[in-house]
Amino acid sequence: MRSWTLLGAALAASLVLAFGAVSQEGAPVKIVPRLTGTADPMALDKVPALGRPIVDDVKRMRNYPEQPPVIPHSIDGYQLTLNTNRCMDCHKREFTEGSGAPMISVTHFQDRDGQVLSDVTPRRYFCTACHVQQTDVAPLVLNRFQDAKDIGRKP
Repeated sequence: MRSWTLLGAALAASLVLAFGAVSQEGAPVKIVPRLTGTADPMALDKVPALGRPIVDDVKRMRNYPEQPPVIPHSIDGYQLTLNTNRCMDCHKREFTEGSGAPMISVTHFQDRDGQVLSDVTPRRYFCTACHVQQTDVAPLVLNRFQDAKDIGRKP
């Protein structure tokens, strides 16, 4: 008799896993709360306008070591595809003298094994995967970040 009870419990558990949890009223139970967007995932939301890019070309202080620098100019219309990367028109080593742009970091020439390549490594080719355009917008969430030098024991 005990084996039938265990078998029934296992079957019920597998059905819940396969078909999702159901409340007593028969409605599906929301396991993960919605964070953003509409309640209906297939509904169309009005997309908010993008923030105005800051185009003063001033280098911003970084908040932590190894933080990728922000892009201090507009990148509207920049093409980043497998065959074209407009960022390289100014930031590649051989073009920085004429453009006045800073050269991309030497880390962008190292593959995952630490070998230095003659050109930008494919894993660092799509700049906007790490670098974001600086925009003039209010923060989305409250930020209580404190620099490491401002916390802890003082000398």
